[in-house]
Amino acid sequence: MFTGITQAIGRVAAIENGETSRRIAVDFPAGFCAGLAQGGSVSIDGACLTAAAPPRGDRVEFDLILPTLVTSTLADCRIGDAVNAERAMRAGAEIGGHSLSGHVDYQAVIEQTREYSDNLCLRLTVPSGALRYLFAKGYVALNGVSLTIADIDKQAGWIEVWLIPETRRATALAAKPPGSRLNLEIERETQVLVDTMREALEDKLAALMPLLAPKLDELAPALLRASPRRPALAAH
Repeated sequence: MFTGITQAIGRVAAIENGETSRRIAVDFPAGFCAGLAQGGSVSIDGACLTAAAPPRGDRVEFDLILPTLVTSTLADCRIGDAVNAERAMRAGAEIGGHSLSGHVDYQAVIEQTREYSDNLCLRLTVPSGALRYLFAKGYVALNGVSLTIADIDKQAGWIEVWLIPETRRATALAAKPPGSRLNLEIERETQVLVDTMREALEDKLAALMPLLAPKLDELAPALLRASPRRPALAAH
């Protein structure tokens, strides 16, 4: 589990591509790898990755399997890219953001950026499947960063988030130009609540349909007679 509070900005130092996998090496600031062992978990741009070998100084290698390559932006990362990094949460640690699993659900695209003094507003296009779980003042994780949704238009398919000066300093988000893709993780409690409500309503409707169908058949002729008719188009 992670908190969505970026602890360091790493740099992709090496990439080794396989047929259906990829191994990347990431260089971290001094001290970030203290106590990290092979098998330990690190969030890299919001994707939970496992240390494939003991750290060599401040460098750690991670294996990216096919599902990670399909769902996250790490399939397209290049040497030199800056990535947000967070170590796995320890028991009793302060949660400054919100609980994250490190499992990327969707990819969002930065549509536009707007600066207001030292704050930065990002508007992002979001896949339709994610919109049912997103709400104004709710949480969303973008490249592993816990953010509050400032505004949302579900019909147009976008959300807006704001980066305060500390977020701009501590993460790699502010350097992303329009057109950049970001890893998006929805908030799990919201997902469970929304999906449970949808399933309950669908079950209720499924049980009622056998009772409603005959009534709808009876009402259909009356509804058709009551509906306004458009005048026929004149022939030319």
